[in-house]
Amino acid sequence: MISVEDREKIRRAYFVEKQSLRQIARDLHVARKTVRKALGAAEAETYALSEPRSAPMLGPYKQRIDELLMENEHLPPKQRYTSHKIYQAIAKDGYQGGESTVRGYIGQRRREKRRPKVYLPLEFDPGTDAQVDWGEALVEIAGARITVQVFYMRLCYSRRLFMMAFPAQKQEAFFEGHVQAFHHFQGIPHRIAYDNLKAAVQKILAGHTRQEQQAFVALRSHYLFESHFCTPGQGNEKGGVEHGVGFGRRNFMVPIPKAATFAELNTLLLAECLKDDERQVDGQPVVIGEAWELERPALWPLPSRGYKCCVTRPVCLTPYSQIEFETNRYSVPADKAQPHLVLKAYPFRVDILYLEDVIASHARCYERHQDIFNPLHYLPLLEQRPGAFQHAKPVRRWRETWPPAYERLLAKLQTEGQGVREFVRILRLHEKYPAHLVEQAVAQALEYGCIHADGVELCLRQLLRPEITAAVLDLAGHPRLSSDLERPDLHRYDLLLVAGG
Repeated sequence: MISVEDREKIRRAYFVEKQSLRQIARDLHVARKTVRKALGAAEAETYALSEPRSAPMLGPYKQRIDELLMENEHLPPKQRYTSHKIYQAIAKDGYQGGESTVRGYIGQRRREKRRPKVYLPLEFDPGTDAQVDWGEALVEIAGARITVQVFYMRLCYSRRLFMMAFPAQKQEAFFEGHVQAFHHFQGIPHRIAYDNLKAAVQKILAGHTRQEQQAFVALRSHYLFESHFCTPGQGNEKGGVEHGVGFGRRNFMVPIPKAATFAELNTLLLAECLKDDERQVDGQPVVIGEAWELERPALWPLPSRGYKCCVTRPVCLTPYSQIEFETNRYSVPADKAQPHLVLKAYPFRVDILYLEDVIASHARCYERHQDIFNPLHYLPLLEQRPGAFQHAKPVRRWRETWPPAYERLLAKLQTEGQGVREFVRILRLHEKYPAHLVEQAVAQALEYGCIHADGVELCLRQLLRPEITAAVLDLAGHPRLSSDLERPDLHRYDLLLVAGG
């Protein structure tokens, strides 16, 4: 088969230069048959097999391979014959050829059966529809690389995107993503499409009917949007947000984002979403931000109060002044301990309540079987039982990170006989004052030598209310009051005493 360039030379020599077939064939070292083919058409010929290639080794086993591929259609998706397993099966029957030959034949058979997927192009009205999905991404939080779960919501008309990262795909995180997305969009879409995720769907029924989670129904009732659940396995029904998940991960999270906390990470992601408003989607007449401005009036307004995205559980106090939630144990103030309490778990914190009052709040832990202590919760007990100070687990953990000045203060107190109880009284100042101020006050008290709770608190008050420095009086405009005036004769007062005598 000759190249397109050689074909052009043949045609130019014959039609333009009027050379004979024999001369062209001799000059270009090709057969006359080839010259005639080039004169017949300028386009290169496509090569096609006139008959299938022979496969002497694989031929007797093709029927067996086809049978196993047919059997695959009736097996569970995760327990089907792979190309390697099919190779092993026919090798037991005597096949002695290479595995690559088997793989090539299986690939060919699969391509023959595969039909191209086609979809309907969709168009949405402003404010009517949005789509939600989860995605995973690798990030660096406080120096450690972890996999986070990213919530995505995308408006279908304007293509405006919202992203928020969470430690896990908990239902309360799912709800928090909705609330923050509605605030970002400054309104609520009329209908939202989902996969059949457990945070919303309790049971899949016939057709598009779903038995929804009661908590999800409450969220939907609060914001009054409609929910639509895709056919299982048909992610293309919400292809917009499926595309948004990949787009957000590739464009907003490369290179791997670094942050000290989840709050900082989500601030970075929100900033990227706002920058994305300047992008123009292919085929759209305006940028995303302008399309959203057109869509915003059609969104439903936000309710006057937000939705509390938390899980509420009744809990019981343990003998160690803790409550247990998802295998983790959270401390409760010893002086506010009650046998029966209520826990509210938000995506990033845990609140413990007695009646309507929050008596303790902790950062939520997503590990298992962990003790989460606030050492201040145990100081009232230590003030009564100072002998347990050295072995109290909450204080031992705190002691690993507290300032060196605290150790010097404790050593001095023990040396002078005031002991641990007075030191615990000083630590309890953390209940009323910020930690950095208490640290400064302890350092000042050590410097002044007033190493007791009252002395440290006095230093704290001085830090909070520093002495007012007297203003300098400028006498430049009052020469009569300057220091150059003649000093009075004080002996004249003696004359008054003499006169009075």
